[in-house]
Amino acid sequence: MSDRAVAVVRAGALTTVQDLGRIGHAHLGVPRSGALDPAAVRLVNRLVGNPGTAAVLETTVNGCAVRTRCAVTVAVGGAPCPVRVDGRPAAWGTAVRVAAGAVLEIGAALRGVRAYVAFGGGIDVDPVLGSRSTDLLSGLGPTPLADEMVLPLGRPADTAAKGHVDAPPWPGPPDELVLRVRLGPREDWFTDAALRTLATRAYRVSPASNRIGLRLEGPALERALPGELASEGMVLGAVQVPPDGRPVVFLADHPTTGGYPVVGVVREADLGAVAQAVPGTPVRFTPVR
Repeated sequence: MSDRAVAVVRAGALTTVQDLGRIGHAHLGVPRSGALDPAAVRLVNRLVGNPGTAAVLETTVNGCAVRTRCAVTVAVGGAPCPVRVDGRPAAWGTAVRVAAGAVLEIGAALRGVRAYVAFGGGIDVDPVLGSRSTDLLSGLGPTPLADEMVLPLGRPADTAAKGHVDAPPWPGPPDELVLRVRLGPREDWFTDAALRTLATRAYRVSPASNRIGLRLEGPALERALPGELASEGMVLGAVQVPPDGRPVVFLADHPTTGGYPVVGVVREADLGAVAQAVPGTPVRFTPVR
């Protein structure tokens, strides 16, 4: 194996390889997957001189640690967290040069949930259907990180400018998620009172949330129609309502079909903040046309 690689020392609670996803395959039953916070991915890639589509690491809650097999430029973004190189503090949110053989440690998130780690040249695992992303639901892409796993790195661009970006500092995790939702296609399966509840009552992020869906705690939505709905296509941001009446917002690894009614679809621009919403974060839906 090439010496351009990193070896996993500590995999963390859930660390996966992610890029911007495998777009355009839903008709084949393949979801988009990709990073839950794509703006953070683009930012850390710019910091190390990569194209925005390069694959990075997405950590969850308690970070990870890797040993570099080559000198490499690294940037950590997304959720603020301590960064150390061989035990010494290093900068978060900027490009850092890491020597060959050093241990890069990404600590637990101080605020938010998911940190993103970019390496100069990107993580160069084999793409599947045009993406290097791990899809937890379908199993496509590389497996989640495990201790002693080795990840190859690509060659960095010689002419890329590193460390200079045109983006503002990360705004931090949301105190409240406000999700703009377009009602339909199955809002007629719910009572008028349920639609008012969706638009006026507050929910909370459930600890059971994951890359597949944002699960919510709060008032149940009452159905107007009994019975079952034939399975139909699902999209990113779909707000599906299972039998318990609590909405679930579908995220990157969502299934492409489902049999529960979808009361609305959240605007994609609002989903990046979902990646950093800790359990208990208040959630409000704002219907839009």
